[in-house]
Amino acid sequence: MELSLAQRVGSLLYLVHPNTTTFTHLHLVPDYVHQAVPLFVFFISLEVAVRYLLGKPARMNQIFSSIGVGILHEATGFMASWIALIGYQWLYQYRLLDLPWASPYTWFGALVFVDFCYYWIHRANHELNILWAVHQVHHSSEDYNLATAVRLSVLQRAAHFGFYQPLALLGFPLPTVVVHVAFNYLFQFWVHLEYVGSLGPIGWVFMTPSYHRVHHGANKWCLDKNYASVFIIWDRIFGTFESERDNEEIVYGLTQQPQTHNVLWHEFYYFVEIYHKARSMTSWGDFLRALFYGPGWAPGTPRLGDPDTFTDVRAPRAKYDPQVPLWQFVYVTTHMILAFLLQQLMIMNYKTCSWEMILTCLIFIYATVGVTSAMYDGWLWAPVAEAARCAAVIAYSSTSPITALPNIDTALFVCFAASFLFWTSTGLSDISRNKTNKAK
Repeated sequence: MELSLAQRVGSLLYLVHPNTTTFTHLHLVPDYVHQAVPLFVFFISLEVAVRYLLGKPARMNQIFSSIGVGILHEATGFMASWIALIGYQWLYQYRLLDLPWASPYTWFGALVFVDFCYYWIHRANHELNILWAVHQVHHSSEDYNLATAVRLSVLQRAAHFGFYQPLALLGFPLPTVVVHVAFNYLFQFWVHLEYVGSLGPIGWVFMTPSYHRVHHGANKWCLDKNYASVFIIWDRIFGTFESERDNEEIVYGLTQQPQTHNVLWHEFYYFVEIYHKARSMTSWGDFLRALFYGPGWAPGTPRLGDPDTFTDVRAPRAKYDPQVPLWQFVYVTTHMILAFLLQQLMIMNYKTCSWEMILTCLIFIYATVGVTSAMYDGWLWAPVAEAARCAAVIAYSSTSPITALPNIDTALFVCFAASFLFWTSTGLSDISRNKTNKAK
């Protein structure tokens, strides 16, 4: 079902009507998140433009990295989202209550209980090291803006498995839960605003940008606070609430901030950290604790670690801020747009696409985001990797049309062929220069 512009904007703020967002069957539920993506792009672009006009320009390398993470998240969303609710329908046959699907009480009950489940999902993502490996991607931005909202791991949806299933036993129909899971996610977009102050009485009940800024802080007093999505009351009830402090600037990012904009590195590097931590343990018990206790845990400390040993991050902290020439910025932005457009087309048509075609699209999207984001780091092998990516596109286009428009296919072929020649030359020169420098 195609939503109107007003409905799409309303879904970002949970300003929707129960009668128009209640469905009998799962296949009737619109893809609210996918249909909101153009709004994400618009508002992120608008924020960038406003900041520029105010003389506080956004760091485009950070915006670029966040959007790259978001593209990968949505590209695999259609495969990962079903994992979060696997077994729900089976459990539903053992429900304790028989809640009517069309009742507004069922709709508002799902609003509250889905948000309650999300609080515990989010808290678990911070308190279980193996889940933190997934969720840390969202916290890896050193800036706080709307682009940060889409900075979600490709495994984030799958990490929700097991938390919503109890709602089946309470009698909430699956379509109702799916609707509110989508709205719960969309509501979190707008709270990633830096220049919105306290919202007064609204903050007594609802999550606000001010409270969520605390959640993204690397300062010791910000850690593991304000987990809620819609209702901040959960944090007030369960002792995880914290307000912003007027006398201390929030430092965004991770306590141990990786010095890279490489999207694929951010996605998976922490799993390697966990592996090394677990391997260093001297007992099976500590091996398992390294996986399932908090990220700050160490042998002999409480489940979440000893706060006195945590890094006390304070402002100012230097940000990782490498720059690229304007021509390279235009190049990587252009190819990121191509990856985004392919991702959108794939999501719209995946039900009619073969698995071979979907796999081809995913490989192109991952390679594009991975290589172009690595260019911001000045990675030595980025030119060679980019030349290989371009060569793969050329090989594919020589046997299969990329689009249904011959003129566009020809233009793309020429573009990737020229890029292949340029990056091959650049890559070989960089490698030769590096070898010469080492020899000296």
